[in-house]
Amino acid sequence: MKHLYLESSIVSYLAALPSRDLIKAARQQITHEWWAKRRRDFEVFVSEIVIEEISQGDSDAVQRRLEVVAGLPVLNLTEAAEDLAGFIVDRGGLPAKAVQDALHLGVAAVHGVDYLLTWNCRHLANAELMGGMSALLVERGFHPPVVCTPDELLGQNDV
Repeated sequence: MKHLYLESSIVSYLAALPSRDLIKAARQQITHEWWAKRRRDFEVFVSEIVIEEISQGDSDAVQRRLEVVAGLPVLNLTEAAEDLAGFIVDRGGLPAKAVQDALHLGVAAVHGVDYLLTWNCRHLANAELMGGMSALLVERGFHPPVVCTPDELLGQNDV
């Protein structure tokens, strides 16, 4: 079974109250569809970073987010993952302001997950940046996870 790292933005979309913003509403719907139809096709993990991020903010929202991840295995933020994230930022794979995003990628790579699922298209699911980030992971001896959004991982339609 393929391993999948569930980044914080996915948890937030799953737990959020329905949005009136059209883009957010569409992402919520797609995320819920992925969760209902495909999540059982993967061994799904979160990390200590995800738990920390989703534990911040409004207490009702925090409770809903924590319920989403209850029972999921938690990947540790290891020294190797921190070093890898620092390397990605130091080498320009991501800007310094995106160190948290580099940590997500570092944890996913160090733990050997196959997919990193995210709605963070500014830094993670970004085709212009992913090539450089992947090259840096390979340079350090890691297999880059496929970084994608839920709509990219809904599976094959009848072709």
